[in-house]
Amino acid sequence: MGDHFAEGYHADGETPVHAVLLSPFAIDRTAVTNARFAAFVAATGYRTTAEAEGSSAVFHLDVAAGPDDVVGDYGTGWWRAVRGADWRHPGGPLSSIRDRMDHPVVHVSHHDALAFCRWAGRDLPTEAQWEYAARGGLEGFRFPWGDDLTPDGRHLANIWQGEFPVRNAAEDGWHSTAPVGAFDPNGFGLDQMVGNVWEWCADWFSPTWYVSGPQRDPAGPAQGTRRVTRGGSYLCHASYCSRYRVAARNSNTPDSSASNQGFRTVSAYGPVLGARRVP
Repeated sequence: MGDHFAEGYHADGETPVHAVLLSPFAIDRTAVTNARFAAFVAATGYRTTAEAEGSSAVFHLDVAAGPDDVVGDYGTGWWRAVRGADWRHPGGPLSSIRDRMDHPVVHVSHHDALAFCRWAGRDLPTEAQWEYAARGGLEGFRFPWGDDLTPDGRHLANIWQGEFPVRNAAEDGWHSTAPVGAFDPNGFGLDQMVGNVWEWCADWFSPTWYVSGPQRDPAGPAQGTRRVTRGGSYLCHASYCSRYRVAARNSNTPDSSASNQGFRTVSAYGPVLGARRVP
């Protein structure tokens, strides 16, 4: 695990590079989609954190709401607190997921992701499980496919192109979330482990965990205030956030939700596959 190039943010604690040993596990091929989350809600009547609170964070270019429903800006310049934004209405009350059932569900808090896992008999991945899966059998590379972000000019992940945060050139084909299967899978057959949406992990976040954590099945510190998120999203751009690297770490409070936050799940099953570095 860790940043082999020492190019991450120091405060994120991406170093030192270190070996971990993981018990067998199986991970979802894709992030949980709107269709899967809708089945969970239909079966349980669950209400998400965003629905209960009445608003959620939407990127300013994606807002689909009247002026009176934009109730804050979080102080960043590009996020808006939008009344009526939730998993069914990713841009706000004037949006819908009718044509996005195969997109990752968004506006889900860590609490919401755990509720889904309880219903599905699954778990959220630990950070170590997530990184092993994201690397797709390769060791020491920046991305699931190698070190070059766009080999031969090909876009292999849904991230930002253009001038952030004012102009999204969408050279990869997508202005916001992309459907699952829109890009080639990694070496383990897993879809969009970087880009598209941030993915919740089970762990509490600590910037010093790589120094103090155990080698076998590390699962984060026993307590904290923020949960680990991994993989970056369609908003990541080299000018301010290059966290679409497989070693990149981030975190958020467990009650937070946003238009670029999703998750996938794991279970304790499957063969352990050895890593390899391909020149």
